[in-house]
Amino acid sequence: MRFLALIGALAIVAAIGAAVYFFGGFYSVAAQYDDPAPVNWALVQARTRSIDRHAKDQPPGDLQSRVEAGGRAFATRGCPTCHGAPGVEWAKFSEGLNPSPPDLKDVAKDLEPQQIFWVVKNGIRMTGMPSFAGAGAPDDEIWSIAAFVKKLPEVKEEDYKSWTTAAAPAGQSAAETPAPKP
Repeated sequence: MRFLALIGALAIVAAIGAAVYFFGGFYSVAAQYDDPAPVNWALVQARTRSIDRHAKDQPPGDLQSRVEAGGRAFATRGCPTCHGAPGVEWAKFSEGLNPSPPDLKDVAKDLEPQQIFWVVKNGIRMTGMPSFAGAGAPDDEIWSIAAFVKKLPEVKEEDYKSWTTAAAPAGQSAAETPAPKP
């Protein structure tokens, strides 16, 4: 019984210590420093579990037919700024984001369309990933973006440029077009 009381007392002391550390301002929230490994692990686990739990919407019909429209929406919504695109470099400021934006062509193969849709629609707190639904994007457009992101590892630069050129104002490609302001 004393052993359990000791464990309980240590847990209380640890909780108080953690509260003092985080809420006392000792934990640095500066973006130029990486999070300690346990904090990074906890944030990744929380993000992954949350997306898995909430990403339940089913795609409306055939996503393959939405890839080209999704490429246009991806470009006009400013996604290449942080994530790049075929033949389009990331904006320099995105190098300073912490956590850094994922290279979608590398992570898309491991994600289901429902997960991509949920992230684009809802955003992710404390990452710089905005809610596109909050910015006025309709679900239909978000599903098209999800279709494009899922197909992104296979999209050729020339295809992306031909899809997005029509979506841009005269004189610039859509990938260079700033995202609409919410």
